[in-house]
Amino acid sequence: MGRARRVLGLGAALSAVVTLLVVGSSASAAPAPPLEYVNMGDSYSAGSGIVPPAPGAPPQCTQSALNWGHDLAASQGYHLTDVSCGGAQTKDFFTPQFPGVAPQLAALSTSTRLVTLTIGGNDNNVFVNAIGACGSAAATTAGQGNPCQRTYGTTFVDTINKSTYPNLVKALAAVRLKAPRARVAISGYLQILPPTQGCYPIVPVAVGDVPYLNGIEAALNDAVRRAAQRTGVTFLDESGTSAGHDACKPIGTRWVEPVVGSTNYVPVHPNALGEQAMADRFLAVAKP
Repeated sequence: MGRARRVLGLGAALSAVVTLLVVGSSASAAPAPPLEYVNMGDSYSAGSGIVPPAPGAPPQCTQSALNWGHDLAASQGYHLTDVSCGGAQTKDFFTPQFPGVAPQLAALSTSTRLVTLTIGGNDNNVFVNAIGACGSAAATTAGQGNPCQRTYGTTFVDTINKSTYPNLVKALAAVRLKAPRARVAISGYLQILPPTQGCYPIVPVAVGDVPYLNGIEAALNDAVRRAAQRTGVTFLDESGTSAGHDACKPIGTRWVEPVVGSTNYVPVHPNALGEQAMADRFLAVAKP
């Protein structure tokens, strides 16, 4: 009887060890929860104009299911919260952009592990006004000369440096504060025009104003870069990668749509190829 009890005791102990091994093995094999990811910002981040629209997104935000946030989440298995919204300015991080649309910073928390965004282009309506002003000026000269530069000079760049830049610093610092454990990456804006020769009237900018408008975009991207550097945010420089993919190029090559013949319902914005290129740039430079 004593020996039988010892055998039974040994068997019970072995059974317990096996059970612990099985339970421990099952626990270790459980998949990690998906990374908490928030996509923020303006129309370049929202993919405005690209169909189909993102399910459940506020329709006034013109958010696309093919924007770079959705591309990244789908390819990497991230858990995406997308609050990007067409027309957003840095102030819309702090206050509602539309009735019923929460300030974008409300999407962030200490559990956020990744944030991507584009922002700054709509502040003071600088870039929108520059494109509109140069288009109107080009019509007066049938696309010749540099009427926009002669009329506006350094006005747009001055506003970027004096107002947009400090707004960017404030917004990015707030993102870092609300999501202290997150990798934060801000993209520059994709190249809209080729370096010198444009494609008037497909993109209605006078030939002599192409370098001028490029200079305004370069100043905006530099303001984004400097603000990112000051706040410890990763800057995704798109100036080199998007060269040769401007709005004057044919379908399939261009990453930004022109005014005439646009495949997006919002022209002068990235198409699906451009959004994917932004996602690819992030993965090459800043993937957690």
